[in-house]
Amino acid sequence: MAKEKTFITCDGNYAAAHVAYMFSEHAAIYPITPSSTMAEYVDEWAAFGKKNLFGETVKVTEMQSEGGAAGAVHGSLQAGALTTTFTASQGLLLMIPNMYKIAGELLPTVFHVSARALATQALSIFGDHQDVMACRQTGFAMLASSSVQEAMDLGAVAHLSTIKSSVPFIHFFDGFRTSHEIQKIEVLDSDALKGMISEKALAAFRKKALNPNKPVTRGTAQNPDVYFQAREACNTYYSAVPDIVARYMGEIGELTGRHYLPFDYYGDPEAKDIIIAMGSVCETIREVVDALMAKGEKVGVITVRLYRPFSSKYFFRVLPKSVRRIAVLDRCKEPGSVGEPLYLDIKSTLAEMGAEAPYVIGGRYGLSSKDTSPAQIFAVFKNLKQKQPKTDFTIGITDDVTFKSLPVGEEISLAKKGTYECKFYGLGSDGTVGANKNTIKIIGDHTPKYCQGYFDYDSKKSGGYTCSHLRFGDSPITSPYLVSTPDFVACHVPSYLNKYDVLKGIKKGGTFLLNSLWSVEETIKRIPDHVKQVIAEKNLKVYIINATKIAEEIGLGNRTNTILQSAFFKITGIIPYEQAVAFMKKAIDKSYGKKGEKVVSMNYAAVDRGAEYEELTVPAEWNGIVARFRPANFDRLAPEWVRSVADVVNAQNGYDVPVSAFTGEYADGTIPAGTAAFEKRGIAVSVPEWNPEKCIQCNQCAYVCPHAAIRPFLTTEEELAKAPKAAKSTQGIAAFKAYRFTMQVSPMDCTGCGNCVDVCPAKEKALEMKHLATQMDQQPVFDYMHANVGYKDTVAPKTQNLKNSQFSQPLFEFSGACAGCGETPYIKTITQLFGDHMMVANATGCSSIYSGSFPSSPYCTDRNGRGPAWDNSLFEDNAEFGLGMRLGTERLRNTVAELMKKGIECPKCSSEIKALFEQWLSERGNAAATREICDKLVPMLEESDCEACRELLGYKDYIPARSQWIFGGDGWAYDIGYGGLDHVLASGENVNVLVLDTEVYSNTGGQSSKSTPAGAVAKFATSGKRVRKKDLGMMAMSYGYVYVAQVAMGANPAQYFNVLKEAEAYNGPSLIIAYAPCINHGLRNGMGKSQHEEKLAVECGYWHLYHFNPALTDEGKNPFSLDSKEPDWSKFQEFIKGEVRYSSLMKTFPDIAQELFDKTEQFAKIRYESYKRLAGKE
Repeated sequence: MAKEKTFITCDGNYAAAHVAYMFSEHAAIYPITPSSTMAEYVDEWAAFGKKNLFGETVKVTEMQSEGGAAGAVHGSLQAGALTTTFTASQGLLLMIPNMYKIAGELLPTVFHVSARALATQALSIFGDHQDVMACRQTGFAMLASSSVQEAMDLGAVAHLSTIKSSVPFIHFFDGFRTSHEIQKIEVLDSDALKGMISEKALAAFRKKALNPNKPVTRGTAQNPDVYFQAREACNTYYSAVPDIVARYMGEIGELTGRHYLPFDYYGDPEAKDIIIAMGSVCETIREVVDALMAKGEKVGVITVRLYRPFSSKYFFRVLPKSVRRIAVLDRCKEPGSVGEPLYLDIKSTLAEMGAEAPYVIGGRYGLSSKDTSPAQIFAVFKNLKQKQPKTDFTIGITDDVTFKSLPVGEEISLAKKGTYECKFYGLGSDGTVGANKNTIKIIGDHTPKYCQGYFDYDSKKSGGYTCSHLRFGDSPITSPYLVSTPDFVACHVPSYLNKYDVLKGIKKGGTFLLNSLWSVEETIKRIPDHVKQVIAEKNLKVYIINATKIAEEIGLGNRTNTILQSAFFKITGIIPYEQAVAFMKKAIDKSYGKKGEKVVSMNYAAVDRGAEYEELTVPAEWNGIVARFRPANFDRLAPEWVRSVADVVNAQNGYDVPVSAFTGEYADGTIPAGTAAFEKRGIAVSVPEWNPEKCIQCNQCAYVCPHAAIRPFLTTEEELAKAPKAAKSTQGIAAFKAYRFTMQVSPMDCTGCGNCVDVCPAKEKALEMKHLATQMDQQPVFDYMHANVGYKDTVAPKTQNLKNSQFSQPLFEFSGACAGCGETPYIKTITQLFGDHMMVANATGCSSIYSGSFPSSPYCTDRNGRGPAWDNSLFEDNAEFGLGMRLGTERLRNTVAELMKKGIECPKCSSEIKALFEQWLSERGNAAATREICDKLVPMLEESDCEACRELLGYKDYIPARSQWIFGGDGWAYDIGYGGLDHVLASGENVNVLVLDTEVYSNTGGQSSKSTPAGAVAKFATSGKRVRKKDLGMMAMSYGYVYVAQVAMGANPAQYFNVLKEAEAYNGPSLIIAYAPCINHGLRNGMGKSQHEEKLAVECGYWHLYHFNPALTDEGKNPFSLDSKEPDWSKFQEFIKGEVRYSSLMKTFPDIAQELFDKTEQFAKIRYESYKRLAGKE
């Protein structure tokens, strides 16, 4: 009797991780988007004791890098353990050296890869095939999955085949499009899978393992006489792979009824025109093939599954003999090649047919997860029909430079009958995406319906645009592209009506749900005309609900997700509402149970109040409205690049930006500085209102603001008289008494975290959070102050104290960081002190994403056009990258020095020029002095007849000294980049390193790093970290000549300020380790108290403040100073239990939680005692 099929609702990463876990004994892991969740699932399952096919729990090992993970896989395989790993992009490339070894030694393994774009002119976390195509030469077999179901089915085929063949496999699928797409799929039966394993091959693998009882030698060095022959010895293994794969595809087919082949053909058996591709696009092509065949066209598609070894036998078996024209689609680009990889393979294979071979053209599509819609595939088939089809074409873009792009028609819906399509517009971190994932799971797990969910984001860390694309239907959904013709649209953020064309493509008679802050009458007034036109023309049903108000009343802050999810179920009736409520509450128990009863109760209340919506009666006068969507900022003044590129992208119309926008100075990935200032996102619900009567003018609010959205200004009476009427001021005090003082908020740039209010030390708070709408009159005031008043940072020296520094313009502003971010205030302050002569090398991670996500640049310029020059190379090489910047700069400044020495000897040079040359040579490293010298010298050089002076003009930008900074997080500094960081610090070169220590990999979702303390729960440490935190500062201090400091600005703002000055002044390497609360910590008090959290961390002994200044050694002084007071250890346990990363352990693993918490405190005390000894305080 056949077993009943089991279905689950999951994404592609889950599906692949499931089979990887079943077939593996060991997993060596390292996080990288979008593959991280595969490793997270495996770690979580292992923590809870899940068994694999062999009845054992998988051993999970987190390594320091992808290269390290590949090395661990290699060693584990040689020891005889079935081992796997998960990776993508540059992470996969770091594994390539070991991949050659693993393949050369014929070791069975599967690397599961959520294929991703490579960092070239820019980084992209999204999917294409550039990474896997860079591995096609390694000797790994390559198997491609096209859907979530295939990720499970073919993942199993890969594991079975690698054991049988001894050839290692890459099993890959499209990053994000498949890895993060949620579908209802069948789970493969474990017993059946175990029965498919070749016991003989598995025993041979075990027997071949390195064994001191039967020792052999491997990994030898071979000379020219035998290396070639030995390399050819593997041929028979590779020749057998296609048949082995086909066999296991057949066995999976018998088990499931889903049939696969190394190459699968779908379409008319007598097709004339076909497309060949691999990955998720094949599903889209099948839909288009069905549509064209319904019109009588003879078309088809070949889906490539087994890409390596490439089997001509299996290819020709499925290629219809009738085919005359073929378009090969590659999801990658290889500049300089005669074609992309799959195209070249097909051309080479078809060459066997001689003159009878079909005509073949190649094209590129979908780089970086660019949506590939049916309309684009129709364009490919249309191109094939032309008398002279365009080859080397592109689809999905407008190439107005080399004219390679195909014209694409209007989007059409190819959804199967009965499919219901939805779009939900939300704000990053408002819970919209999470709620929609729950919705998919509720419908998928509790009804016979099929479902699909995909989530479209921008690059902001939180507070950015999100759009959830959901489909539900009675038959399997095979549409791996964005919803363009929705039946239902929900707009969870009212301001989006003026920012994005939210109703674009909605079907006639569709439904629109708006989260409105206003009454029905007021909402009718505020809905833009272009929205009214669509509502009337398409006869939409419109519902409004004030979910923002309800969330505030419940105590959920800005998290409107559950309320709106409940409203969706009530309005659509996809399943009976009473059932939906029960399922939602069950999901709440699972999702928020670890966070305590209060959080669960609040979310229950949100479910119950989701029915508090109203249906809007559409006014008859809307029928005559004719309007066109234009973004809210369309009419404001801005530079041309901002208007023609940034504004288009920010309106979610980046697909329409042509290639020409990226030519010339922008072809290398450059974007202008300061573009973030033009976004004016207006995402805060509440922003601070300043009361001048209560203000003590300390500037602490400006100091801690993560987004530089509140700033002090000094104005003259004349300047103030010209200000907008809403301007407020009070008389300046002390050194600033000659000016009026204003603490000015930019409401549209504020993210509403409230840290400014929290740190205000005034007896009665001088700041109070008020609804954004009440503060909009302050935006023109900020704009006036910034543009017309400017920054009077010379009234008192900005380096004198913290207060003075805040009158200096922040040259890092309005970034895409989360509200309340603990990292950005550190960076902002550095730019205020040194920004006009800074060079920044930034490691990939949170800090690189909020610092440089196209088209937003928060690094800006001062009134002289100077500011930080910023670049990101990779994750692992940042320290070396920054050192290279420093060495390159100083090499060119050496040329400046040589030319000045020549000038001093030159009879043509004036005495004034020679005096400046002498001064520069004696003060070469002084930024202020060399800037002043440069300003005086350049006009003189332009008038000089001296050859050395004329040559020196070409190096004028190198005359002022530069400040070299290296920024990165703990994942970089403690783990993947530590070797490079150590070498750079050891070099003795004058570079400054800022480590933004969140104690987790914050950018990839909160995985454990060597900075994570014992007892903390993080991804890859589900049951709590077992070993103590690495002491990076102590390791650096061991050199004796590295300036080292550990800081927490919320605990001691002055200490951080003084450390910055000392580190910059120190003529050698400096390392500043900054404690940075993060949303991944789950602060009980919220991110509006992130500065306070730093204070608590120091007070209880969790974090310690110190600085180590080697310059003091020469003065006979102790270079180490312990800057924090004796901790109150009685507060330690209370502190850590105030963060979910610790408190959740009490719910998931209560038997070990307190033991680990005690270790956390014990290790903190050990560190503190070691610091006391260094400070001579024993």
